[in-house]
Amino acid sequence: MNHKAGRLRLGVNIDHVATIRNARGEGYPDPARAAEIAMAAGADGITAHLREDRRHISDADIDTLAGLTRQRGRPLNFEMAVTQEMEAIALAHRPHAACLVPERREEVTTEGGLDVVGQHNRIAPVVATLKAAGIRVSLFIEASPAQVAAAAEIGADVIELHTGAYCLAVRERRPEAAALLQNLKAAAAQADALGLEVHAGHGIDYETVGAVAAIPQIAELNIGHFLIGEAIFTGLDPAIRRMRALMDAARERTVAA
Repeated sequence: MNHKAGRLRLGVNIDHVATIRNARGEGYPDPARAAEIAMAAGADGITAHLREDRRHISDADIDTLAGLTRQRGRPLNFEMAVTQEMEAIALAHRPHAACLVPERREEVTTEGGLDVVGQHNRIAPVVATLKAAGIRVSLFIEASPAQVAAAAEIGADVIELHTGAYCLAVRERRPEAAALLQNLKAAAAQADALGLEVHAGHGIDYETVGAVAAIPQIAELNIGHFLIGEAIFTGLDPAIRRMRALMDAARERTVAA
């Protein structure tokens, strides 16, 4: 692919607007309204994760978001577990992209990358089915050479690198942060050489976005929890605009270097 660093896309994950709504069983705050604000503030697309237990995003939310993003001409990135139920929902809605992620009922959030190496026979048929329906398939993986190679072999269009360990190490001022960033850089370069588009996400905040955005092979960041949390204090529009500005500044420095 030999991706050249250009404008970095921002996907905003609005799951946790639904988390707040569901805490009271009310009809507000509305994730669709958050999606509208996000797109107006500079989001290039909307990400939503319909979980097996429906702990935040609901089936009705996916119905609404699929229609809204299509109407606005923006992509919907449907995060989903590798299950028959989620495959059927993706096929019914035909989002722009489906990002396959690991999922366990007891986890608070996605705790790691998909094991493409170990679950090849389970994942491959889902990748093929979604691609045949015209859906771009992304695999959410760790920055591991074996996982990147397996993602390319299985026929994915995109990988999304799990940035959670790096971001946590930065926040906790742990010395391994530099090595974790180097792993992300190496995985992005490897994936790009194999013809995969590279995305990144999980745990990114204002402090960590610059280093990730500066990796030239990365084409898109998907950010959610931090932005929804920051919106409590500043509002969603300003939170997204600041993130967008930090991303753009980091990418401009990369292009200029």
